[in-house]
Amino acid sequence: MRESPPTTNADTTVDPRMGGVALLGRAIEYALGCLSLVTPGDLDRPTPCDGWDLRELLAHANDSFTALEEAAAFGHITLIPPISDGHNKPNAITPAATNATTTHGPPVAGDSASGGPALGGPVVVGGEGDPVIALRDRATSLLRTWANARAAIVSVGGCPLTAATVCGVGAVEVTVHAWDVARACGHQSPIPAPMAAELLPLAHLFATDADRPARFALPLRTAPQAPAQDRLLAYLGRDPHWTDNSR
Repeated sequence: MRESPPTTNADTTVDPRMGGVALLGRAIEYALGCLSLVTPGDLDRPTPCDGWDLRELLAHANDSFTALEEAAAFGHITLIPPISDGHNKPNAITPAATNATTTHGPPVAGDSASGGPALGGPVVVGGEGDPVIALRDRATSLLRTWANARAAIVSVGGCPLTAATVCGVGAVEVTVHAWDVARACGHQSPIPAPMAAELLPLAHLFATDADRPARFALPLRTAPQAPAQDRLLAYLGRDPHWTDNSR
């Protein structure tokens, strides 16, 4: 599913001290640790993203990483507007391929939602390539590209955003989906508390009521004194205590 950029004004900025490449780097480091937990037997397991198994989520994450790398390399991301199919699919900034068509449901191998632009090589879902290794390579390539990026403004679907803002969106996306991966594999792998505390206000900035339910599920109730990780996950429509009951 192709999805729209976060609902935000064109002049919305994020203080680089709150986000930027450093925060994105910590998110990627956390994601790499979560990806190391995946085994071949986990790929068909359900995830905290309703209706998505781990194989589909990895393809989606590859798409998100590709979009973020496109932003760093070229200073823009081209988007296709979303079509909601009534399910709470994962959120993403999604690049459009030149031959893409808007579809319902999870991404499938061979369309832009699974491969995206050839910036680091697509994740080959269900083929000979290992989707985890491919995604780990894409993650390290993403961080390297952002470390060398020079653009201060990135055009996201024609909406100018600061590079720090895009990195902040990316850090939220990468971290939360990394947590999804770990939980799908039966591991806790908590989000580091300081990082969760930094990401929480960014999530509130980027995910608004206008984004629900097309991009995000409705927020879940959680105690005000709950850990920052739990409040972050609940705000983005995830059960912080989700578990795969089929195990």
